[in-house]
Parts: sequence; structure tokens; C-alpha cells
Amino acid sequence: MTEPALQPVEPPYLRALNPPQREAVLTTEGPLLVLAGAGTGKTAALTARLAHIIYTRLAWPSEILAVTFTNKAAREMRERVGRALGGMAEGMPFLGTFHAVAARMLRANAELVGLKANFTILDTDDQLRLLKQVITAAGLDEKRWPSRQLAGLIDRWKNRGWTPAEVTPDEGEQFANGKGQALYAAYQDRLRALNACDFGDLLLHMLVILKTHRDVLEGYQKRFKYILVDEYQDTNTGQYLWLRLLAQARKNLCVVGDDDQSIYSWRGAEVANILRFEQDFPGAKIVRLEQNYRSTPHILAAASGVIANNGGRLGKTLWTEQREDDGSEGAKVKVIGVWDGPEEARRVGEEIESLQREGLTFDEIAILVRAQYQTADFEERFIRIGLPYRVIGNRRFWERAHNRDALAYLRIIHQPSDGLAFERIVNTPKRGLGDKSVGAIFRLSRADDIPLGVAAERIIDTDEISSKARGSLAKLVAEIRRWRDMSSEIPHAELVRIVLDESGYTDMLQAQKTVEASGRLEDLSQIPRLMEEYETLGEFLEHVSLVMDSDSVGEEGAVTIMTIHAAKGLEFDTVFLAGWEEGVFPSQRSLDEGGTSALEEERRLAYVAITRARRRAIILHAANRRIYGQWTSSIPSRFVGELPEEHVDAETTMTGGASLWRAQWSEMGDPFAHVERGTGRGPGWQRAAALGKFETVPGRVLEARASAVSFGSKPRSDIALGQRVFHEKFGYGRVEEIEGNKLEIEFEKAGRKRVLDSFVTVGD
Repeated sequence: MTEPALQPVEPPYLRALNPPQREAVLTTEGPLLVLAGAGTGKTAALTARLAHIIYTRLAWPSEILAVTFTNKAAREMRERVGRALGGMAEGMPFLGTFHAVAARMLRANAELVGLKANFTILDTDDQLRLLKQVITAAGLDEKRWPSRQLAGLIDRWKNRGWTPAEVTPDEGEQFANGKGQALYAAYQDRLRALNACDFGDLLLHMLVILKTHRDVLEGYQKRFKYILVDEYQDTNTGQYLWLRLLAQARKNLCVVGDDDQSIYSWRGAEVANILRFEQDFPGAKIVRLEQNYRSTPHILAAASGVIANNGGRLGKTLWTEQREDDGSEGAKVKVIGVWDGPEEARRVGEEIESLQREGLTFDEIAILVRAQYQTADFEERFIRIGLPYRVIGNRRFWERAHNRDALAYLRIIHQPSDGLAFERIVNTPKRGLGDKSVGAIFRLSRADDIPLGVAAERIIDTDEISSKARGSLAKLVAEIRRWRDMSSEIPHAELVRIVLDESGYTDMLQAQKTVEASGRLEDLSQIPRLMEEYETLGEFLEHVSLVMDSDSVGEEGAVTIMTIHAAKGLEFDTVFLAGWEEGVFPSQRSLDEGGTSALEEERRLAYVAITRARRRAIILHAANRRIYGQWTSSIPSRFVGELPEEHVDAETTMTGGASLWRAQWSEMGDPFAHVERGTGRGPGWQRAAALGKFETVPGRVLEARASAVSFGSKPRSDIALGQRVFHEKFGYGRVEEIEGNKLEIEFEKAGRKRVLDSFVTVGD
């Protein structure tokens, strides 16, 4: 009698996989795109594939290149493979982030780009210090042409895989009237002299080596039998070119990603990389992971309904077997309309308290916002009602340095003996007071046992500091005295606007012309509104002091507040999505600058936001919101109108609910129909205003378009119609229309765009 044939034992890493995941693991040869929707178990599939290649002896661990975007993802992948295979998973030198893997490769080939193997990797501070030296050596004013601005440009060029010689004339025009390319070259020369790299160089240098040294390229192509890439939709052009070179010989490249979750174009990500994968690798196989293990059917249907409006996508349909305990599809996506931002915060607080009474812990709840400034209302409300919270990705509102600077100005006005406040603002913004001058003030304060402010008043009548420093200090002392006199005559909410303007703080941020500076201006614009609730400046300052001292998180945890960008990859039981209004989300700035492609990325951001929720997604929009210090009236976001009605429970003060919004959007047409040309306003806006459909209380018709004015500033008097101006991103252009602080400019290369006047300089 013959023995029955032994059945092969299935490896444990395959047992929990669904059929598409299994297909992604077992398709080992040739190019493979794993199109993995939100919550579909892409990490499980990717790590199982890596384990399978090692387990079946298709390659040794050292013959596999596996790249991720974060150290956390790389660490998790290594740990999972280790649990699946034990000792077999040891020795994976090329599993890590793009930068970590590129650095390892570069140290082995450093001499080919004029470096030594022990090169230093500069941090951001050292990079800015070196760029400042380059700018100064070129005879440029660093205040007019900030090193941070040049650093951003160079980083963008390196993300595109451009050496200084490859920077186009148009791109070079974006800094110092055409000197950008030469400054980039000078910066690279200084880095080589220091035997140093910045982070962008790690990949750029390797890209140059692979292009120009065939033997090195062939060596790595022979070594890497399999290449695996996580979050492929987030790759930039340089990373894409690097991967394509390494994969050309064997073509055993597996990329995992989701074109619907590509939301990082502002840091160089190119969604086109994943969209053209089949063109780059003819015959590539596509496996779609569509079974979602996270969210309820209503949530998935709502997210799918929104993202279906995007044109540039490969397409997939998420589905789930998950049901509530009663077998239902769970709660529909709730849409709530409120009157303004503070009411939005009150309503979210009430909803959270209700969920807590039902047994949900705070840790299972998140509030996702489009912009950081939106956290202020929630923080104020939660502190008032004693609801614990944490802000992820940034400090809490009153802990942010720029907000504390504003408070320091108010503190020294209210309390002349507040030495800590005076120390903070004495040279912020820069007033030409060096360390010696400030040190002299401190010595006088200690010697005479008097407050720093009083010491400053006395020292300006002496020769203890230079005449230039005395002049700057005397001006500051006079301004503080004048602001103190004003504080008893004008509302304190108005006082902070005046102080930030007259002190030069607003101008300092506007001159930086960066996304970070713009966010800080948005933050500062919230302070006057927060102050309005307090009768006196003293009451407000006392409130903030108590707020900053309140940082306890109990056993019940804390509600998470974060931007949608920061939430990618996370999930929560219940998610509140705040500020879904036109101009806020989608972001007006993004639409003005990026047109149709920006709108599609904003829609992908909406898709990411909704799919963070497991059981409940609550969307809120306000009829009025304060932006840049100005109250503006709003209409619900177009994304609200794109939600499938059968999956939405609309609770709103807006007349008619979700059905009417859709009808109104249809009747208006797209208010941003011409946004791809940068005008930011199409005929739909005029029709919206004429229709007068957006009502919140009887008899009050809201404006269909919000006009945001830059905080604390008046329209510039040095800009006129027809004038030639320069913009950091778009280059030279001519002013065609002026509307308050907003300009419509016909740019020579970029076409018509709508920008804030603070972001342009008068051209030659």
C-alpha cells in the first residue's frame, strides 16, 4: 500500500490573506502594481511578499531592495517579516527609507561625486547657515532674498532630479532676479568643500552616479533581484528616476500605492508616477486590493462618491463585509451645518460628550482640519468645558512660538515689569540690537534691581550701547509706551492688530513668502477673535496663562486634533471633519495657484479624510468663518454636494439640506470653472450671488464668495494696474485686476493667477 502524498504546508504568512492579497504575494516575476485602497491591508500584503521571496529562496535578504517613506514603516516591515520567518529575515541592509538606502549606497561611491565616504549630512539649521553665506558672498541682501526661500527652491530642484546645470532659466528666475541657478551651483561647491550633503543630495548624487557610471548601475541591477516600494503614489521625480534605473534590467519591481491618496504634491510627490506605471513597464500586472477592513459600507460609499469626480485616476471600488452588531450598514455620514466657527466647536464638543456617555473613549475620536489655524476654536472650547485633547503635528495653539510672541507684546503693555516678555520681544523682529546691547540692558537691570523695560528706558540716555542700537531701542520703548496709552482707549482685540503691524512682526512673516509663514499669519489672525470674549486685556492674559498650565490627560485619554495631511495612515472610531466650506476646503489658495490639478488633490484629501473613520464620520460646515481677521460668508464645500445622498444624513440650518445644495451647484455651474487659468472665480460666482440661495436665517442671504484679506495689512499703495511685478513661484507678470489685497496677474510664463499682494515684489 502506497503512502499518501504529503501535502505541502502553507506558510503562515499566506493564511490570513484574501485572494487579491495572495495574488500580489505570489506574482513574483515581472513588474507589478498593487493598487491598494484605504484600509485594504496593503502592509500585510507587502510584508508577506517580502517574506515569501526570502522563504522560497528566490533571493537572499541582501539581494532585495525595499524602500519606504518613514522609519516607522521600515521598522514595522522588518519586525513583521522577522515574526514570520524568524532568523531567515536577518541581514536586510537595503530595507529602509529612500534617504537611508541612498545614503548607504552613496557612502560606497562618494568619490564619484567629489566626496569622501565619511561625508557629513547637514541638518536644516546648518543648511540655512551655509545658504546665508552663499547669498551674502553674492552681494545680495539676505533680508530681501531669505536663505529659507532659496532652500525651498533648491529642495524642489533636487526632488526633480536636477543638478545646477539642469535648472531651466525660468526656474532660475524665481530667486534674486535670475541668480537662482548660480547660487545653487555655489552652494553645491561649498558642500563639496565641506565634504557634506543635505538630504536632497543623498538621492541626487546617486542618481547622477547611476546615470554617468555604467559599471555602478549594472552592479546594483545585478545585486537587486527584487525591488519593493511602499506608498509609490508619494514618490517625487528624483525617486522615480532612481527606481526606474535600478529596475530596468530585471524588471522585478513591485510598487504598492493608491492614486486616490496622493496628497503631497507640495513636497514634490508626483501622482503621475503611479498613473503611468503600465507605460513605464509594458506588460505590468495590476492587482487591486478593494476589500476594506476598516470602515462601514456607508463611509466607504460616501468616500467613493466624492473621489469618483476626479478624472486622473486608475479606478477601484472599495467594499466591506463589515456590519454593525444588528447587521446594518452602520450610521450614515452625518453632515451638520452651523452658523460660525465657535458654534462648530460647541457642536463638536456636545457630540463628543454624548459619545463619551455611550462608552466611547476620547482616544477613539479625532477632529481633522484642512489648515492648522482651525484648531484654535476647538482648543478654546475644549479647555472651557474641560474636555482633554492633544494636537498632533504641531504645538497647541498658545504654545506656538509666533502666538507666544504676540502674547509677549500684550504682556509688556499690560504689565511693564514683565521682564520675560520684554526679553522675548526686544529683538523680535530683528531691530539691530546685538548681544552686547541686550547684555548691557540685562546688566543694568540686575545692578539697579529694576525691570528690563525700565532698564531699557534708562540706557537709551547713556553711551552704554552704540548710537544705532540706542535709536532702535528708543523707538521700541516709545512704541510700547504709546501702545500702553492706547490700550485704555481702544478694544484690546484691535490693539493686537495694531501692535503686530506697527512692531514689524506682520511684515516679517509676509517677507518670508513661505507656506509656514502664511500659516503663522493665519494663526495670528485668530487671536483678535479669541480676545473679544474677554472684557479686559488682563482677563484675556489670565485666561491664556491658565490654558497653558492645563495639560493633563486622564485615563480616558484625549481627543486628537490634527490636519488631514497628518492623519494619513491613521484610523479612529469616530472622525469629525470640520470646515468643509468653499475656500477653506477645498483651499482657495491651492485652487488659485494650482487650478484643476490642485482641485483633484484637494478631492483626494477629502477621500483620505473620510476613510480615516471606522464607524462614524461627521462633516461640518459653517455659514460664516473668520479668516485672516475678516468675517466671511461661505457656501458648503463642493465635496459636500458630491456625497451620495443615500449614504448621508444631512442636519443643517442651510435651507433645503443636501438635495438643495446639489441642485444649487448644478444651477450655478462650477464657481471655479476657470480656476485652471488662475482667476479663482468663474461665472458661477455671479450666478450664485444672483440666485441668493444660501440662507441660514430668514431674510439673511449670504455672499456666495468669501473675500479674505491678509491679516493686519492694508492693500499696498505701491502696486497699480499694469505694473510689472515678480512672484517667487510664478515669475514676472503684469497686474490686470486689484481687489483689496488680492491681485490678478498675467504672468509671462505661468498665465493668469490670483495672488496676495504681500507675495509679490515690484518688478524692474
